[in-house]
Amino acid sequence: MSHVVTIEEPQAKLQVSQTRCGGRSGPWGKVSANRTYDFLYDPLFIMSSEKDHSQANIQATLIRSKLRRVPRYRTMFSSLIHYPRYSVYWSKADPVPSFISQDWKGHEERHKEALRKLAVTDTSFQMPKEVYEDPDVTGKNRYKYFERPFLPFYQQMPFNVVFASTRAEPYTFPPPSTKYLPIPSKYTVGTQTDYRDAEVQTDPYSPEYIVCQDSIPELLTLATLTWGRGLPAGQAEVEMIERAREKRAWEATLPPLSDTSQFEKRRRMMNAMERKEWAFREQEIEKLQEIRLEVLKELLKKRDENQNEVNMACLNAQWSKLQEVKEAKLAQIHRTHVSAIRKLLGKGKNIEGKLERRNIIKDYSDYASQVYGPLSRLGRFTDNNSEDFVVKNHYLNTYEGLVELESCLPEFVTQPRIRPPKPKVTTTKDGFLKRAARMDHELAEVHKALLEKKNKGLEAKKPMRFLQRKPIPQPRLPTPTLELSSNEEEDIEMAVIYLQKLLRGRVVQNMMFEGKEKRLELIQELRTSHALQEEDRLVKKAEKQVTLALQRQKNLHEHKVSLVENHLAGLEGWVLADMLDFLSKELVRLQEERRVHALAMLAERQRRMREAEESGRRQVEERRLQEEDQIFKEASVTCFLNKSVVPMEQESPLHGSRHVIKVHQSTVTSYLEDIILNTEENTAEEQARAEIEKMAEEINDIAYEMESRRTQLQSEEIVAELVYSFLIPELQKDFVKEKGEANLLQISST
Repeated sequence: MSHVVTIEEPQAKLQVSQTRCGGRSGPWGKVSANRTYDFLYDPLFIMSSEKDHSQANIQATLIRSKLRRVPRYRTMFSSLIHYPRYSVYWSKADPVPSFISQDWKGHEERHKEALRKLAVTDTSFQMPKEVYEDPDVTGKNRYKYFERPFLPFYQQMPFNVVFASTRAEPYTFPPPSTKYLPIPSKYTVGTQTDYRDAEVQTDPYSPEYIVCQDSIPELLTLATLTWGRGLPAGQAEVEMIERAREKRAWEATLPPLSDTSQFEKRRRMMNAMERKEWAFREQEIEKLQEIRLEVLKELLKKRDENQNEVNMACLNAQWSKLQEVKEAKLAQIHRTHVSAIRKLLGKGKNIEGKLERRNIIKDYSDYASQVYGPLSRLGRFTDNNSEDFVVKNHYLNTYEGLVELESCLPEFVTQPRIRPPKPKVTTTKDGFLKRAARMDHELAEVHKALLEKKNKGLEAKKPMRFLQRKPIPQPRLPTPTLELSSNEEEDIEMAVIYLQKLLRGRVVQNMMFEGKEKRLELIQELRTSHALQEEDRLVKKAEKQVTLALQRQKNLHEHKVSLVENHLAGLEGWVLADMLDFLSKELVRLQEERRVHALAMLAERQRRMREAEESGRRQVEERRLQEEDQIFKEASVTCFLNKSVVPMEQESPLHGSRHVIKVHQSTVTSYLEDIILNTEENTAEEQARAEIEKMAEEINDIAYEMESRRTQLQSEEIVAELVYSFLIPELQKDFVKEKGEANLLQISST
């Protein structure tokens, strides 16, 4: 089966055939793949299983709506809610007739397949013959086997064909009497319909006409044009009318068929006209093809624009999403930065880490302290328990309090006294009217007169109560004619009339010229956008090509300039990147140098302190050793003298042993002191080294953290400091050297 869609145009009919199984959609609309009940009606529609059949049946039942709209004729064109245009009721009718079986057709196919298999295996079984229905080609099914041929270049009615009009007997009207003009008995003032014009408007009304005898009006050649199909007439219809006139003029110039001597001339003229018509048809086909190409270009351009809009929307959505993520990260980094700075400031206030007691007097004397303005991040919220500070007054919260408060008010508050205003004195002591009062009175009268005039102009006209006779205009008098006596006077009159025509024509020509000069810009604009002649179109086309060429050259020039600018910008960026990289590295080197210098100074200070302590200990030890040596010398001298005085047998051995023990004890003591001092020195050195390394790590962490949180402004400030601290001093030094050398040269010359 096939669906045939016929589209009628003013010149031709186009038939489009489309098979059901294909289910393709063309430019005239979407064609569905199948209909709702094809699984029941169409014998070629096959369902794979009984489950699919039941599913298709359920889907058809759900698609078919049983609600029906019944119009109400009284309020058919109403748009009000309480006067609906139609009523909705539930339809109980089934679109599938009762004699159509709604069962699955696969059971019969399975039965036939089983019979075929049995006939193959059992040769004695006879397969029942299938009786096909009579196709009835020449009867009721004739329309299924015939179709109108599809002619792609078939044209129902060419432009240059004019049908012969039917000639009717003319109706002769009686001549109207010119003595008295007819007086109409009724006047149509206006007509108002019960419905809107948009609901009842159809094609414009074409009145009936009667053709007079021996006359063929040219207007009847346009009888094939109807509203929406050629009317209102455009440029194409005007050209068609002109060609029809030319065709009629050409037909009038053809030799008659009765003249046998001019058959060859008639044939040549008809062949030339036929070639001309074929050339015109080819031009029309080319124009149609160009129009279709332009439409395709516009559609492609529109599709590209829509695709670009979709891509831009996706990019904008992705960009906004990334921006939100970026802003969230920046906010988190800012909060972390503020918290870290706050912690560093807190640590900077107490570098040594000493515990300080709370100064209550200072807290209560400073209104910016935590006592008056606690921070919410510390767990204090000022809005908590705010209801404790609400004023609760008996006089304001209760009715009894309000009555008591009102009784305490003075009398002039509850019972105000109104004094009438004194009349304005408009007269003097002598009884004369004041100038201001007289001016006010005059202004009031003028205002009253203006209001009366305004209200009088806005009053509506009163309707007429009785019929009035409408006056009939008098007929126009005939134009007087001058009776001339001779031919000379008649020639003079004709010359005067001709001169009047020339003057009137010149006046009209001047008016046209002035209007043209006034609207010359509009005419030029129309000529630039609308060209009717072929030469003008060619000129416009050439101008368009020149403009497009200039635009292409401009675009190429801009592209070259942009490439050069991009290359220069890349070189500048490369140079700036190298310079900034060098400056950043110099900054890092300077920071590292300063840090190492600070560590060296700390180590040098610690070394000097330890050297001072060690020199002090050595001086004490040397002093003690000198004292012990002096004591030992004195003891040895005393001992020697005692030996020389006291006899040998009386010398006590215990005294000598005491001196030896004392010497040994001092030696051991000095040895232990040396060991202890060396141990203390090594321990102090290790502790100092560990503290210096820990301090260096902290300084490194702080420096790296500051480097990571550094903004563009801080980087520029550091670069400016580097330039100021490196370049400017060098320049000043060179300037001072040059100035000194100049002074020396001047002194030496003097």
